[in-house]
Amino acid sequence: MDRWLALEGLDNIRDVGGLPLRDGGATRSGVLLRSASLRYCTPSDITHLVDEFGLRLVIDLRTQREREQSVSPTAFADAGVETLALSFIPEEGRELPETEDDVDPLVHIYLGYLRDRADNVVTAVRRLAAAGPTLVHCAAGKDRTGVFTALVLDAVGVERDAVVADYALSGERIEALFRRWTAASGDPMPDDLTPHLPRAEAMAAVLDHLDSEHGGAAGWLRAHGLEEHSLTRLRERLAG
Repeated sequence: MDRWLALEGLDNIRDVGGLPLRDGGATRSGVLLRSASLRYCTPSDITHLVDEFGLRLVIDLRTQREREQSVSPTAFADAGVETLALSFIPEEGRELPETEDDVDPLVHIYLGYLRDRADNVVTAVRRLAAAGPTLVHCAAGKDRTGVFTALVLDAVGVERDAVVADYALSGERIEALFRRWTAASGDPMPDDLTPHLPRAEAMAAVLDHLDSEHGGAAGWLRAHGLEEHSLTRLRERLAG
């Protein structure tokens, strides 16, 4: 199933529908999109997202500084789409969580989102559970968006390999993202994009950590304040 959306101003945007569930079946399409920043959305893109997808809520995981430097089009608000700003990174900087010395630095960062901004993570999941069609994004749509989406998918029962594969899929669009960004800024393309690629083993390690410490993403969400009815509603919306 091709889950990519072909839009003019968004290179890394896809539907999380069609992913296999552990108990059979698949996630529903038309519920959640994951994306890079909406900064370059064209009027045609906005019309498609609002009229065709039915977009009602945007969850923006960027910091306030990022939002000020890269403003999303106001046409979303004009079309009645709510934008909810819930940064996964503290505005004043952050200390990475303590882990063993041999832990992947990217895993440190991802666990830091969950430790530093647990309230925002839970609020984002709670709003997704209650909202209509939703789009979640950060800057590139791979790290903060990747952690949030993986948490949601694991919580609703998506097969582990599929959760990790969805995270890694953003690697297919990294070159296109950098070409768009460098064209806009006038900066040269990086010689090597490898450091910017999502790495499946990092997300697998994060999910393994949630398994060992909380019995999975659902357990982490419960431990940090997500109500059972919100978790049930999330599963009904995404998993049927």
